[in-house]
Amino acid sequence: MDDHRQFLATVAVEAGALLREKLNDHHTVQYKGEINLVTEADRLSETLIMERIRGSFPGHDILTEESPETTNGSGFRWIVDPLDGTTNYAHGYPVFCVSVALEVAGEIRLGAVYNPMLEELFTAEKGAGAFLNGSRIAVSRTADLNKGLLATGFPYDIREDRNNNMNYFMALAMNAQAVRRAGSAALDLAYVAAGRFDGFWELKLMPWDTAAGWLLVTEAGGVVTDLSGGSYGLRSPHMLAGNGIINNEMLRILSKTDPLYIP
Repeated sequence: MDDHRQFLATVAVEAGALLREKLNDHHTVQYKGEINLVTEADRLSETLIMERIRGSFPGHDILTEESPETTNGSGFRWIVDPLDGTTNYAHGYPVFCVSVALEVAGEIRLGAVYNPMLEELFTAEKGAGAFLNGSRIAVSRTADLNKGLLATGFPYDIREDRNNNMNYFMALAMNAQAVRRAGSAALDLAYVAAGRFDGFWELKLMPWDTAAGWLLVTEAGGVVTDLSGGSYGLRSPHMLAGNGIINNEMLRILSKTDPLYIP
């Protein structure tokens, strides 16, 4: 996997540099929903990554956020979010990342999340650990949820669907030290892997949001499940990730919260 590992890191950094360079440009914004947007920078980053993949691995499949899936019947599939944190980016708020993962025969084997504003490259390989700029990282050892810093996000249909995470946010905010909502699930997961966040949960995520971050957390010693504590998979709509120590307490609180409650 050496060639794939080096390629994944290189293309994530290259796409991130493009995004950093264009952050303060005037952005052309299109709307996929009332508050779900896409910028020309999303498409430029995606085009760059897809061109690099097709040039180096022409037979591989590609699943990316803004284009139809490429299916060649390969056992290799690249899962790409060319710009996670688009709303932040469109407003010039410098919290966003590039996320790239490689799935081999149905298993995520490699993942990279790159934060271009801090020049932080988070990488992971199945069975080989997780790293930040080449140095090994590990999840936190926080054992008391009351002292834990958590992260979450809200779905794009927050205005239409009652299952919108507001209830879970309130419940966990009352039981943790604090909850952050930065606007990039992939970056949140990378920060769980690095021990900056103790836990994370979110609803209605897509494979490109979670593929690389999921591997980062587990390779850093953390635990990832669905919101009921069951096995997590790329098609699972909801995720809970943490250091493995506070996970059960987070799950206990979520299980006691009416999923359809709106204050």
